[in-house]
Amino acid sequence: MFRALVALVPAGMLLSGSLVRLSKGTTVRSLLQFVGAGCLVVVVLTHIFETQRWFSSMGWGLDGTVGHYLDLACAALGVALFPLGYLLDAFQRQV
Repeated sequence: MFRALVALVPAGMLLSGSLVRLSKGTTVRSLLQFVGAGCLVVVVLTHIFETQRWFSSMGWGLDGTVGHYLDLACAALGVALFPLGYLLDAFQRQV
């Protein structure tokens, strides 16, 4: 539980930073970063829900359940979309 709460801090910082960026102007790059950071926050929240046994009908931590696939999908999207948005923004700034 403690590790999940610790992981919530950087994930929340990524989400708040990308929200600030999104509020300054909506671009595809900022939207990708925001959605990716949101997915990472969902991953951390699923681990908190798993340890606290909240929404146990989701089957947190069990293979082949909705909770498992939600965690897996959000982890994959978060790891793919946030860096993609960041890289697109970095390439745009160089040009």
